[in-house]
Amino acid sequence: MIRSLTTLSNSINILQKKQENISANVANINTSGYKSQEIIQSTRASEMMSNHLDGPLLNQQQDIGGFTFGSQIDEIVQNFNQGGLKATTSTTDVAIQGDGFFTVEAANGETSYTRNGNFNVNDAGELVTQEGYRVLGVTANGQAAPIQVDGADFTIDARGTIAGTGMSLMITNFDDTAGLTRVGDTLFTGQGGTVQTGGTVVQQSYLETSNVETVDEITNLMQVSRAFEANQKALSAADETLRKAVNEVGKV
Repeated sequence: MIRSLTTLSNSINILQKKQENISANVANINTSGYKSQEIIQSTRASEMMSNHLDGPLLNQQQDIGGFTFGSQIDEIVQNFNQGGLKATTSTTDVAIQGDGFFTVEAANGETSYTRNGNFNVNDAGELVTQEGYRVLGVTANGQAAPIQVDGADFTIDARGTIAGTGMSLMITNFDDTAGLTRVGDTLFTGQGGTVQTGGTVVQQSYLETSNVETVDEITNLMQVSRAFEANQKALSAADETLRKAVNEVGKV
C-alpha cells in the first residue's frame, strides 16, 4: 500500500506540472510571438516484485509479478508552428513570415532568439524588445550590431533591410528547433543557428500572434481535471485499505 501511495503521489505531481503548463499557455494567448508547449509523459518500465519467506533465514524467494510505478515526464515539446499575422499601426512592430527568429542581445550579453517583434526604440535610439534587450542587425560587411534607428519613423522592406541604416534585421534559423531552450515567455537560447540570407519575408507594422489553440487547451484542462479526480479516488481507496490494515487486521 505504501508503494501505491508513492505511485499516486508521483502521478499527481505530473498532473500538477501539466496544469501549470496549460495555465502558462492560456495566460499567453494574447502574447505576440508566443509558442505553446506540451508536456509529454510515458509509463515507467515494469519492475519485478518478490517476497522472501520460509526457510531459516526467510530467504526463499517468491516472485509476485511486475509492478509499474506510475508515469514519468519524458520531455517538454515546444510548438514552433507559425502564428497568425495581425496588422498594427506601429512602425516598430515587425513580423516574420516563414522560418527564423529575431536575434537579440539579452541583459547578460547572451544571444537570444524570439518571434515576438513587438519592438520599441530606447533613449539611445536603438531598436529593443519589450524587455529592453537590443535587437541585433547585420551590417553591410556582415557584422552583427545593435540597430540604430533614432526614432520610430523608419521603414523595413520585405527582406528585412532597414532604410537609411545600412543594416538588415538579423534573422537566425535553426535546422532543429528541438534544441532551443525557453528562457522567457517568448525568448529562447540555443546553438547551431545560421543567419538567413533569403527565403524569409519580413512585414513591418505586423505582429505574429500566439499559436496557442484555445480549444485544445480547454480539452487538455478537462483531461487533467478528470485524471486528478481519478487519482483522488484511488488515493482515498488506498488510504482506507491502509487504515484497515493498521487498525483492524493488526487486532487479529
